[in-house]
Amino acid sequence: MSTCTTLSRALAEPLAGTASTARTWLLLEQPGPWGPDALVESHLDPAVGRALGAATAGTGVRVALIRRPGRHADRPGNATARRAYLAHTLPGNSWIRTTAAVAPERLLDLDFHRLGAGAHDDLWEPHHGDPLTLVCTNGRRDRCCALLGRPLAAELAASGGSEVWEITHLGGHRFSPTLLVLPHGYAYGRITAVGVKNVLEALHDGRLVGEHCRGRSAWDRPGQAAELAVRDATGERGLDAIAVLTSRATGDTHEVTVGHADGRRWRVTVATRAGAEPAPASCGAVAGPQHRMTVIDVTAVSQAAPATR
Repeated sequence: MSTCTTLSRALAEPLAGTASTARTWLLLEQPGPWGPDALVESHLDPAVGRALGAATAGTGVRVALIRRPGRHADRPGNATARRAYLAHTLPGNSWIRTTAAVAPERLLDLDFHRLGAGAHDDLWEPHHGDPLTLVCTNGRRDRCCALLGRPLAAELAASGGSEVWEITHLGGHRFSPTLLVLPHGYAYGRITAVGVKNVLEALHDGRLVGEHCRGRSAWDRPGQAAELAVRDATGERGLDAIAVLTSRATGDTHEVTVGHADGRRWRVTVATRAGAEPAPASCGAVAGPQHRMTVIDVTAVSQAAPATR
């Protein structure tokens, strides 16, 4: 029986515009097994997990559980305090804050609206280490994430060069192995360990690798597709050089304005279209139309501002 990733590859589903949307990520360490809905199906108190999901809804903050790569014994008696991260992903204001020991219920005291807007208010400590490299490995949600994600996470952890964690859900199981790099929030799919190494080396130099990129989580999906289309058209690879400025929907079509730090602007038309053939969104799901972000047009609408002497 074919897996969802096999079918997706066979249909050549595009990756651009498929990343999960979040301006700020809240990551809570939770060892042990995860269920399909990990916030309420793990050794985290389900009442706390449910409350976190409700408290972050509509704030721009997305909450997920993380754990170190490797075997995960089923030990309900975990310590109550554990590592947590907050990461904001907007260009020009990307940051990570972390604490080594927080009681999960204390996270409910956070101001999620301010965090979603990019204000950390000196909460916790700044993370000065390697980028956070997060690989989706939740096999209870989709078996492809376990079959393809866990070996990738283990290989990355063994090779060093980044702070590697397994994560409960990044969306797009059929693009496994899926990966998110913070603080910039770029997501990748169908990527190898060598590909991840290239991504991390480029990030260190302030550049983006476009191959296998699904988009920046700070933008909605039409915005993700528009940003990557402008990068393809211009060859721009600077991490924070490009930003989505506006997005207006008319039916299934979006008019997205993309800006460059030097003042250039582009109008990008993105249409939401169903693929020609039905496919399952994940293993075991009924095949159906999978919507794609299709870039119709990229038009320059203003030039770079003249340099001052």
